[in-house]
Amino acid sequence: MSQGEAERIATAFSKIETFVFDLDNTLYPATSDLWPKIDDRITLFMIRLFGLDSLSLRALQKHYYKRYGTTLRGLMTEHGVDAEAYLRYVHDVDRSSLKPDHTLAAAIAALPGRKLILTNGSREHAVETARALGVDHLFEDIFDIVAADFVAKPEAEAYERFFSKHAIDPRRAALFEDIARNLEVPHRRGTTTVLVKPLSDVSTAREHWEIADGLEPHVDFVTSDLAAFLESVTAS
Repeated sequence: MSQGEAERIATAFSKIETFVFDLDNTLYPATSDLWPKIDDRITLFMIRLFGLDSLSLRALQKHYYKRYGTTLRGLMTEHGVDAEAYLRYVHDVDRSSLKPDHTLAAAIAALPGRKLILTNGSREHAVETARALGVDHLFEDIFDIVAADFVAKPEAEAYERFFSKHAIDPRRAALFEDIARNLEVPHRRGTTTVLVKPLSDVSTAREHWEIADGLEPHVDFVTSDLAAFLESVTAS
């Protein structure tokens, strides 16, 4: 890291009181097999619901995901799907491939402020996943899709509910996210935004429209190593 970048991080994070983390493909790397497992369960849920072939339903699944922020929101809005049943089903996955990340845990623990998880998934999924990573004890709370009344990121209402519930000044908060569009609204509110993206030569199970180069105006910082970036924050 250059001296200039270190100074930029020091300046930006000197005001930060609350550190907010997305869960999937952010706290654990996008190279993990966990999100593809969940993605497959979403498709299976839709096969059971509609009885169509998987190819047709994958297209519908991604349409809802892009339009509503989550497939669930689309299914609730257009088909009246029971949210609790959906969340139980799609998050019923094997997390044994996730191992405790001691470096990440130490980096999060060293942050001088509040730490929260903001996810479009369920609280149970976030708890189980954070526990597998060995970081569950480091977070004050988890704000999930249920707490957001099923309004998903990137909708402004989801962030407003989050900021309000936890009495967060967005201008003194930092948000770590793997999807660039989920940083737009917080950035407008003054939040310091960090895009967590995989290395350019690494294959991941992401949609093409989700892949950002980090040059977007609502992205303040970019990292491919979350733990190392957090260490640079506390080193400054």
